[in-house]
Amino acid sequence: MPEGDDALAFGPLADSLGFLLRLSQLRSFAQFYSDFESAGMRPGEWSVLLMLAENPGVRQGVLAKALRIKRAHMTKMVHGMEAEGLVRRTVPEGDKRSVELWLTEAGTARVDALRPSFEIHEGASPVPLSNADADQLKTLLRRYLKMES
Repeated sequence: MPEGDDALAFGPLADSLGFLLRLSQLRSFAQFYSDFESAGMRPGEWSVLLMLAENPGVRQGVLAKALRIKRAHMTKMVHGMEAEGLVRRTVPEGDKRSVELWLTEAGTARVDALRPSFEIHEGASPVPLSNADADQLKTLLRRYLKMES
């Protein structure tokens, strides 16, 4: 927690998993915004683009659920990406209520252009964690989220 003149006693919050995860997310997002400021990319948008690169044609609801994005927010984000020419939506034959998402050529080019910067961003050791500590933390978080490693 903060050191020096700004040090505060966190009491039971120092042992609260949710509180620690939230502060960690804020720290991580601050670094993401700094690293991707010139690209105008936000963490949620980048997650969607990467997931579409890995899962072409995924249904919007399935993607929203996997990323834990509220339905209305996901719809707004997809419409924005569609307006930018990064994503296209299709309606599957068998289910007219569903929407499938695909990267456009521009979307694929955007992912390809930003992927090296993302790999550098992710490869930077989150101070003060060693690379081994960061790997262990990711393993534990995947287990916490019930994701496969």
